[in-house]
Amino acid sequence: MAYSVGLVSLGCAKNQVDGEMMMATLQKAGYEVRDDAALADAAIVNTCGFIDAAKKESIEEILELARLKAEGKIKAIVVTGCMAERYREEILKELPEVDAVAGIGADSDIAAVIEKALSGVKVESFPEKTLLPLSGERRLSTPGHFAYLKVAEGCDNRCAYCAIPFIRGAYRSRTMEDILGEAENLVRNGAKELILIAQDTTRYGWDLYGELRLPQLLRELCKIDGLSWIRVLYCYPDYITDELLTTFAEEDKIVKYMDLPLQHCSERLLKAMRRTGSRSELTGLIRKMRERIPGLVLRTTLITGFPGETEEDFTELAEFVREIRFERLGCFTYSQEEGTAAAVMPDQIDEDVKSHRMELIMEDQMNIMQEWGEKQIGKTCRVLVEGFDRYAECWFGRSYADSPDIDGKIFFTAKGAKPKTGSFADVKITECIDGDLTGEMILKEERS
Repeated sequence: MAYSVGLVSLGCAKNQVDGEMMMATLQKAGYEVRDDAALADAAIVNTCGFIDAAKKESIEEILELARLKAEGKIKAIVVTGCMAERYREEILKELPEVDAVAGIGADSDIAAVIEKALSGVKVESFPEKTLLPLSGERRLSTPGHFAYLKVAEGCDNRCAYCAIPFIRGAYRSRTMEDILGEAENLVRNGAKELILIAQDTTRYGWDLYGELRLPQLLRELCKIDGLSWIRVLYCYPDYITDELLTTFAEEDKIVKYMDLPLQHCSERLLKAMRRTGSRSELTGLIRKMRERIPGLVLRTTLITGFPGETEEDFTELAEFVREIRFERLGCFTYSQEEGTAAAVMPDQIDEDVKSHRMELIMEDQMNIMQEWGEKQIGKTCRVLVEGFDRYAECWFGRSYADSPDIDGKIFFTAKGAKPKTGSFADVKITECIDGDLTGEMILKEERS
């Protein structure tokens, strides 16, 4: 009888892609793949180790599976991903219920790791990070109508607060041919939307070709028949070139949405973070982006409570948020990560102060999102249908302004019609409640 295996993937979409590749490897090796790890013989926890909250989530998941293991419901617990890579010695020591810990370089050897763990052998496997495969077969965990497309691995930016470079290693781009081949395969298998990801997508190609190749890659992806939407996440402001903006503006398949993680606007703090720019430079860049790409929806992430952040710095950040009026924004409190330059900086900020500042930013942002949503009332938008909500008794989906899992959804009625999941519907927006849009699907006869 073949053993079964299930995976819990935590953290970012990049980690999710790694998990999908591991599951394809295991399926090919003869394991039965279960969608629910709690119902499998071997449970893999593909962890995130980016910030403290993510580590806590990973540990809680491991402890829950340990309870099931003690009850005899699962046989082995395998820990992979960023937390495994970062805390290799501590995991088996602090969590004796774990049967195997494998770093990111061991992903392609996951079948052998599982086999040993199920046979009762404690496994610690930490090959070189560069052995993490950049491409390969995947068993998608996303709905069939969209998929993530990883264009690079690792990071060279060395931001003072971030542990990713020493967890994931140096930046490594995939070849354009490799990416396009995978993209064509994903579209053949039903993907209508491809979401480009990397630690920094805008840096794509620099290490491999000696130049920034994201614009060229995007134009080639736009040639794929059957592909409707291309979404780009994790764009660093340093590499937002005129060529990239022109590509966004000219190509209809590229949704007018850009994720631009800025972290702060204070020039002094950005310098301490080992990032570039100032409030005036960022404001100028965003103004140019919006002028060049009509209808552009901007998402950003910000950090409150970075070491040395004064009330003046925070006030400047709050004013910046109110001035720019990002359509989408996430704000996080600074996490003091061991091994990073910021962890040993003086003037660490009290947790309550960090949290209060974050809450103030998000209160402003909710008002901004509500105002933006109210401006959509009466407009018709194209929605990628994702399902039917039995409790709300209506359909839901995403517009170009919504990235899966991090942004909202649009809920709509369909007047007796049954739109197919993965299809597109024209929805007239009728209301905005707490930033969430609702509307009515326009039927074909109403459009004609």
